[in-house]
Amino acid sequence: MHFTDHPVLIFDGACGTNLQQMSIPEQAWGGCEGCNEVLNLYAPEFIIQLHQSMVEAGAMVIETDTFGASSVVLAEYGMQDRVKEINRLAVENARTAIAGHPHKYIAGSVGPGTKLPSLGHIEVEELVKSTREQVETLLEAGVDCLIVETCQDLLQTKTALISIFEVLASGRSEVPVLASVTIEQQGTMLVGSDIAAVVATLEPFNLLSLGLNCATGPQDMASHIRYLSQHWPRRISVIPNQGLPEVINGQTVYPLSPEDFANQMHQFVTSYGVSIVGGCCGTSPAHIKALSAKLADAVPAVREVNQ
Repeated sequence: MHFTDHPVLIFDGACGTNLQQMSIPEQAWGGCEGCNEVLNLYAPEFIIQLHQSMVEAGAMVIETDTFGASSVVLAEYGMQDRVKEINRLAVENARTAIAGHPHKYIAGSVGPGTKLPSLGHIEVEELVKSTREQVETLLEAGVDCLIVETCQDLLQTKTALISIFEVLASGRSEVPVLASVTIEQQGTMLVGSDIAAVVATLEPFNLLSLGLNCATGPQDMASHIRYLSQHWPRRISVIPNQGLPEVINGQTVYPLSPEDFANQMHQFVTSYGVSIVGGCCGTSPAHIKALSAKLADAVPAVREVNQ
């Protein structure tokens, strides 16, 4: 079965918050503690273990540990010269984790970086160069799709997508591209764009899907997903946090149980026609297991799209 033939695709759960639950020794970080991507180099066993836990929970798609594996982000750790090595190893680690499991796929994760062009943090040209280097490596390593995720700035999103489609047009590879934006609790992206602006801006791109991830739990995404259901012509993805994070006794806590998370996601599929789901911050293998079980026989609702 081809990647795009699945009626409902289940992505994996969180990377960072699950790594925080592991007993990773200090030396495993190679002096770059907090940079999850360097674990692909120095302690791949932890990344493989995390991926395998998600596969065993029922995830169909494993995202590479490359969310921050661009030169712009890695430069903050003095690792900008190891972009290609880190991205290549990340794909190899994901491939090791899915070995022996049929109909499992690898998504090359491309994060927003730490500098937004609309706020003057970075020039578009630098962002293009950084994105192309990462994407070319992910494609050469053999990912099944690319996901540009946690997008906070439409200029950053457009720049990343243009860069990706230029690389794909060069004929090196042909894979589906997904885009996922982050809508904050106040109802817009970080730089102020609402979901209608997102749809209008990204509709011209040949995307497999458009959706939301991070920032909030599923409940706070409902109105935005309803809009996508009515106005976005292709597949919709929803990859929320384990509820809206709360700080309790100085610790960040995510409130949704696996069952509550799965129930809310089931509603998105059966009511709004969502067909790509997964978990972001906080979501554990238990959440993906509950999600997989709840959606075992789910059929995405038929949508009437107004264009």
